[in-house]
Amino acid sequence: MMHRVAIFGATGSIGTSALDVIARHPERTRASVLAAGSKVNELVALCRRHRPEHAVIADENRFLALRDGLREAGLPTLAHAGPAALDALAAGDACDSVVAAIVGAAGLSSTLAAARAGKRLLLANKESLVLAGELLMQAARDGGATIVPIDSEHNAVFQCIAGCDDPAAITRVTLTASGGPFRGRSRADLAAVTPAQAIAHPKWSMGPKISVDSATLMNKGLEVIEAHHLFALAPDRIRVLVHPQSLVHAIVDFVDGSSLAQLGLPDMRTALAVGLGSPRRIASGVGALDLLTQGGKLEFEAPDLDAFPCLALAWRALESGGTAPAVLNAANEEAVSAFLQGRIGFLSIPDTVAATMDAMPPQPADSLDMLLDADTRARAAAHTRIDHLANQN
Repeated sequence: MMHRVAIFGATGSIGTSALDVIARHPERTRASVLAAGSKVNELVALCRRHRPEHAVIADENRFLALRDGLREAGLPTLAHAGPAALDALAAGDACDSVVAAIVGAAGLSSTLAAARAGKRLLLANKESLVLAGELLMQAARDGGATIVPIDSEHNAVFQCIAGCDDPAAITRVTLTASGGPFRGRSRADLAAVTPAQAIAHPKWSMGPKISVDSATLMNKGLEVIEAHHLFALAPDRIRVLVHPQSLVHAIVDFVDGSSLAQLGLPDMRTALAVGLGSPRRIASGVGALDLLTQGGKLEFEAPDLDAFPCLALAWRALESGGTAPAVLNAANEEAVSAFLQGRIGFLSIPDTVAATMDAMPPQPADSLDMLLDADTRARAAAHTRIDHLANQN
């Protein structure tokens, strides 16, 4: 039976990798829905290659361009636009699985829709768990959805705990971080970092926002919050270690003294193949790891929280609970955007996040509306801080 996959964020690096894996298995998997933010030409080009039944552009102002582009290409693909279309296609019968790779809080609604509809959810959107982790996990339980994390670290944990149905058997999970492009630099060294330097990741090919998060270690902080929700782990059972080789993606310690690690080359196609094929193993196009040709050594070190305070801020948000993770995420998105625009410096990213969290003590997060309200207010507070910092420059 053909497995139909919706790829939300199809023109990004994760979407491209997912399409590469799907194309290797035409007998069992096909891309039935492709969605992008505003890149109509790129989306139409993907539709020519993969011929999905549906194409969605999130920017409703680009609907006519998408519709006309598909017609000019002679494709029968149906054009859609806007968040409501994403939600409907995620929940409807156009797909069996959803690759949730829309960056930022914009991906939350369609992710929740897929979870409520009981789809297999290949989750690459960090913010869905950071902003609304409890709601998403409850929606998945209620809808009977299967969540397979696509972050390499969480996917590694997913693989290591396969077959273990007792959460009490897991004593600790270690997430690894490459250290980003600035590993080993002091806080003072980071003052003059440019956006171009920050997005030049030494191991992974990612979008600008995620690359900056990697450079600040905020991505690892968001992953700590994700791990808490995905695997029902208390904060003190999650550890982060810097591992510059990026070959060990996670380590799981068990109550019997065993530690299982997942290793592999730094290529997102491995995690996507696990998500698309699980419980089967399917070819991803990624070669086997040869430790000798990779240098023959594996190094680990503690993260420098003075130079990279975003990781500590994420732990603070997790321990505070309620709306704190939503505030952290919103402030970080705004600060990273301002940094990429050249409005604030690299060190002003954690400064903005900390100031916003200080200005907004955590409140109970009992509903999506409350979380979205916290998100909106946090963005406004972050903008105020960013304007203040930008005027100082």
